[in-house]
Amino acid sequence: MQNAAGGGTSAQFDVRNDSYRSIVSDLVSLVERVRESMKLIESAVAEETPAGNQELAANVIVLDDVTPRYAKAYAELAASNAGLGMAVHLLLDTRTSRHGTDGRDGNARRPFRAIGGA
Repeated sequence: MQNAAGGGTSAQFDVRNDSYRSIVSDLVSLVERVRESMKLIESAVAEETPAGNQELAANVIVLDDVTPRYAKAYAELAASNAGLGMAVHLLLDTRTSRHGTDGRDGNARRPFRAIGGA
């Protein structure tokens, strides 16, 4: 009977560990997608930048309503990248800061507070 109870605790830990891995994996995927989007924006801006004589390009003013949108989108993606990177770092740091504990000591749950809003 005690083995069954011990197995239940182990099963709960495995489910929690799987959830943890899933969360970290999703966050890492989001970071990669955000970085890909940032590269796409950089490419789009580079394509719109006049090639050739930079001195001539510096003297030309192009009234473009798309580039500011790119700049704003890029800034928001950069902020998202930083926030998601920090979230991944905090999750990984939480695991490693336990100095080798496996999370079964009851300290695995920490309060979660949502920051920001949509």
